[in-house]
Amino acid sequence: MSHFLGEFDCKLDAKGRMMIPSSLKKQLPEAEREGLVINRGFEKNLVIYTKKEWDCITEELSKLNPYEKKSREFIRYFTRGATELSLDAANRILFPKSLMDYAGITGEVVLACQLNKIEVWAKDAYDAQMDNEPENFANLAEEVMGSLGRRTND
Repeated sequence: MSHFLGEFDCKLDAKGRMMIPSSLKKQLPEAEREGLVINRGFEKNLVIYTKKEWDCITEELSKLNPYEKKSREFIRYFTRGATELSLDAANRILFPKSLMDYAGITGEVVLACQLNKIEVWAKDAYDAQMDNEPENFANLAEEVMGSLGRRTND
């Protein structure tokens, strides 16, 4: 599976549409055929998945026990607002107004590729998030990644 790469500053037009940057569009060859899904992120941001990736996520969600309240709540909140997106003839996507309101998106956005998904942030919120980088990023890297061991190119 390939992962997305890049960070893109974009602007929405008056109708809430955004042009997909050409270098990102090249990473989304199936988007025109299969579509994309946009959803709320865990922070006040949005997340775009390929339809294939979204199907994998919902398959995992379907394995949760529907008789457990926490499972039902998680599914409900995680999928809230999930919407299929499609590219128009000008390679633009239209963001749903309710999701834009949730993320505080009004004009300028940042598309931040994060492995199998693309985060969509209001530019000012993204800048604030990135300005909050841990003082010692090396310690965070060790804490999160240290137990994985050393990678080799076998």
